[in-house]
Amino acid sequence: MKIYKVGDEKTAECAVCQSFQTVVFQLRDVPFNDGTGVVKNVVAGVCKTCDSVAVIPFQSVPAIKRQLESQRRAVESRVPAHMIDILNLASARLGAAPDFVPLLVKYYIHQLAVNPSAAVQLLPLLTSELATGLANKRLSLKGREIHNDISELKSLSNIANTTELLKGVVLAINNDILVNPDTHRIALLKSFVATVA
Repeated sequence: MKIYKVGDEKTAECAVCQSFQTVVFQLRDVPFNDGTGVVKNVVAGVCKTCDSVAVIPFQSVPAIKRQLESQRRAVESRVPAHMIDILNLASARLGAAPDFVPLLVKYYIHQLAVNPSAAVQLLPLLTSELATGLANKRLSLKGREIHNDISELKSLSNIANTTELLKGVVLAINNDILVNPDTHRIALLKSFVATVA
């Protein structure tokens, strides 16, 4: 493996110029392709023609992985077993396997976090009998935006406790998919299932 120093040059393909160009290795802040974050101050090959990052050397991969992992910290919570059953049933109703559950929950959290009128409907759900029970099952969610979405949803819903918030989300899923099926949302989620299955 070749280690590149700042100032080294080589020829590499530049996606912006759509041709092979001379790149010079510099310290750069490199954004993720999906726009969800930036890795700061890593060695990257910068096109001398257009000044865009053309290549990331292998030596910078550990710093990028570390940044990705820090953005994907898990949200861990314990909920009653029947809530996991609700999520598994909802996934099955959508034509998905139980491994779809984290995506379903993250989808709902995000949708509620950007919809204040829907977010305020979570608190009343926590007064139902289904909101109670011994918390004996683990619910784990990972993602780059999950912490931001949960923080926003806590603020909008006036539910400060993460576990209680997740219970409210599960009960919203139960209502929309199993109890009073929202045909529009179910069709949308089935399309989502089809793309990730």
